[in-house]
Amino acid sequence: MGRWEPDARGRLWAAALELYLERGYEQTTVADIAERAGVTARTFFRHFADKREVLFAGGRVLEEHVIAALDSMPASATPLTAAVRALEAADEVITDREYARRRNAVIAANAELQERELIKLAALSAALAGGLRRRGVAEPTASLAAETAVAVFRVAFARWVEAGETAGLVELLRDSLSELTQLARPARPARPTRLTARTTDARAR
Repeated sequence: MGRWEPDARGRLWAAALELYLERGYEQTTVADIAERAGVTARTFFRHFADKREVLFAGGRVLEEHVIAALDSMPASATPLTAAVRALEAADEVITDREYARRRNAVIAANAELQERELIKLAALSAALAGGLRRRGVAEPTASLAAETAVAVFRVAFARWVEAGETAGLVELLRDSLSELTQLARPARPARPTRLTARTTDARAR
């Protein structure tokens, strides 16, 4: 593999993930990744700021797709529905489920990466809240809707990367939103059984 062969970025992504799974994130260096990908360390830094950003470089693209989708939502959509439906655009960016599963495993094994993932999601929530405010949604509704939508996304994504899961990300997002909607509804009072009715009648006498 030539050291200047095209698609260096894609090879660096693949090489980093392989090494993180083989050796662990902390034990892998930029030099290791560059060597596995068949490029120089200088080439690595043309594409990524550090070895951590290999796993998070797609965050800006994801955010752009989500906000574009939010801006196209009909005015009649509620803030929460608009935010969650906008997050369905993630399906256009996160297309490789197996890569996502492996990436998720690397992040789950490292506290630093978990913190970075939370920062990425917080930035996404802030962008959603800003988009909702541009749609005329006042605070604190905009922030509440954005935070809730991202929580729905996290639950759906966690289900999507589970071993054996076959449902699509959009389907799981809608399922999770439906579950949340059910939680917000007041519980119906239990219908009295015949025994309960008899006991009530006896006490009334």
